[in-house]
Amino acid sequence: MSKIEWFGEWFDSPYYHILYQNRDHEEAQFFIDRLIAHLAPDQEARFLDLACGKGRHAIYLNSKGYDVTGLDLSEQNIRYASRYSNERLHFEQQDMREPFGEARYDYVLNLFTSFGYFDTKSENQQAINCIANSLRKGGTFVLDFLNPYAVINGLVSEEEKTMGGITFKISRSFDGEYILKDIEFFADGSHYHYQEKVKAIRRVKFLSYFEQAGLQVREVFGNYQLSSYDKEKSERLIFIATK
Repeated sequence: MSKIEWFGEWFDSPYYHILYQNRDHEEAQFFIDRLIAHLAPDQEARFLDLACGKGRHAIYLNSKGYDVTGLDLSEQNIRYASRYSNERLHFEQQDMREPFGEARYDYVLNLFTSFGYFDTKSENQQAINCIANSLRKGGTFVLDFLNPYAVINGLVSEEEKTMGGITFKISRSFDGEYILKDIEFFADGSHYHYQEKVKAIRRVKFLSYFEQAGLQVREVFGNYQLSSYDKEKSERLIFIATK
């Protein structure tokens, strides 16, 4: 894939890390704790944190004694996360549309809306297929996505955030297919404009992707407390699927 896609460029930009420097680690740890209590994995289970970012979920999961691999497209993210590597925690740069092992993991986690960035349905299916192939028989896939209905209905159209001495002007919209976030700012003598775009994938479409990949959805939750999903009210759209 020769072209640089928006997420490849923006996620590897130093300004991305400035804007999002205050990611909620407590929320991430709370969610991992709830997942572990719910899934009850064997202590020898192998986990993959796919699109791991700077590794906040992977690092915490490893601190609970599990063998964890974190994969992310961003070189900067992997360089940062790798500082925490140990014998049971590894990080590698990887595009989720490309194979990353066959029957290697007991659990694959794709958390914090790290899906929906691709332009075509075939790319989405390709990524889900790679996830399914990487799971051992009986393995579990957890996908934590935004709830498109709630996000679209509650869009904050304009806001400003000052982080690291930079004022980011943020505007949000929905074009009928993608939830868009435009980010403009001046820094280091230059004007920058980045656009984040996440496809508003509905529950039914995800079910189709999973079925084609040979994954069976067991549960669908609507928040990090693992409450039932309600398409109008839920904060998240969280799938638990098995191979």
